[in-house]
Amino acid sequence: MLMNMKELLKVANEQNFAVPAFNIGTGQILNGVMDTCERLKAPVILAIHPLELEFQGDSFLRMCIDRAQNSPLPVCIHLDHSDLAPIMRAIRTGFTSVMIDASHMSFEDNAAITRKVCELAHPLGVSVEAELGTIGTTDGDTEGGTDEIIYTQPEDAVRFAAETGCDTLAIAIGTAHGIYAPNMKPELKQDLLSEIKSKVSIPLVLHGGSGNADEEIAEAVKRGINKINISSDIKDAFYQQLRITLKDKKVREPFELYPASVEAMNEVIEHKVKLFNDDDKVKYYIL
Repeated sequence: MLMNMKELLKVANEQNFAVPAFNIGTGQILNGVMDTCERLKAPVILAIHPLELEFQGDSFLRMCIDRAQNSPLPVCIHLDHSDLAPIMRAIRTGFTSVMIDASHMSFEDNAAITRKVCELAHPLGVSVEAELGTIGTTDGDTEGGTDEIIYTQPEDAVRFAAETGCDTLAIAIGTAHGIYAPNMKPELKQDLLSEIKSKVSIPLVLHGGSGNADEEIAEAVKRGINKINISSDIKDAFYQQLRITLKDKKVREPFELYPASVEAMNEVIEHKVKLFNDDDKVKYYIL
């Protein structure tokens, strides 16, 4: 069943679990995510970055919508980190949720453009995610971020949510996009998360969830994170296995190339779903 993120995460917020937002850049990744989540009875967010959408085209979105509408799961189709032009395209073509990422702007400018997106999206039933503070970045990552993390301040989060009307808020508590280098040791500011959660009623989002210790992520879910973005972890598993498969020079058919990669990726997907306490949560939705 296709839902927007406001409806999907309302339940997660009430029942204290996090829904994974898996970035899907190909049909193989889409099907792996949906097959695994259906088996685990886990609500899911299909996240598509503007660069992924540009690469795949709008017909890929139709495939996602069809898969969501014919699924027993609650499913949201979400445009990841974006600005105004791709958001307008997303609203027209069938996304049920969009993210306006103006976190690099001043508080006032971030709030103004977020409020504008909400005014455009909400009458059409499309939910809006915003970001306050900045997520770190790692070498070679394409999803943005900054070299230095600017942590979200609780009072700013309260004011931002009130002034913009956004449905969900991505906060900065110490993560970075991409795969962490061996010398990087991220540490989430859990007390900061708890303080923000105590003051802000809308669901909170954690970006850059790949590479953090499982114990940290599980604790963040317990303290109130309701959506966690996962991209690098599943893609790394997929393409590392594909590199192994391609060593066999005789293999050329897609149905021969990809099954082992999908299986490797699905193991990571299952791990994340269970880590986020998302498995067997379909029972909380009226389908």
